[in-house]
Amino acid sequence: MSHNFKNPLLTVDIIIEMNDGIVLIERLNPPYGWALPGGFVDYGETLEASARREAREETSLVVTLEEQFQTYSDPTRDPRHHSVSTIFIAKAVGSPKAADDAKNLGIFTRSNLPHPIVFDHNRIINDYFRYKNGDPKNRIFPLS
Repeated sequence: MSHNFKNPLLTVDIIIEMNDGIVLIERLNPPYGWALPGGFVDYGETLEASARREAREETSLVVTLEEQFQTYSDPTRDPRHHSVSTIFIAKAVGSPKAADDAKNLGIFTRSNLPHPIVFDHNRIINDYFRYKNGDPKNRIFPLS
């Protein structure tokens, strides 16, 4: 008897804090729009290593992970498949440049976010800004 298992795909997304804003990428591939840098965790890779790799691949930045923010698992968060994403907050220095599957990038504040923002990243970004404004409902997990 054969079993076909369908498991969610594991991803990471990174909120990179720079110049009083956050780095967002404009996606080169569908779904088109703006997103947090991130992607799939490779087999044998930690979440933290994956976050650093994805940040560098998409933004050309070397990041320092500050906090593990939240994990988002709504099966409809990505229209292509069920994915679970752990979000990290990071700092970076240098000049970001779009690379890999990022068509463009920018640094945005809460008041000048681009449109459209794809996946559930609008929710994640809003949760992040509420957390930064002191909302205790947004839990974070410090990295040690």
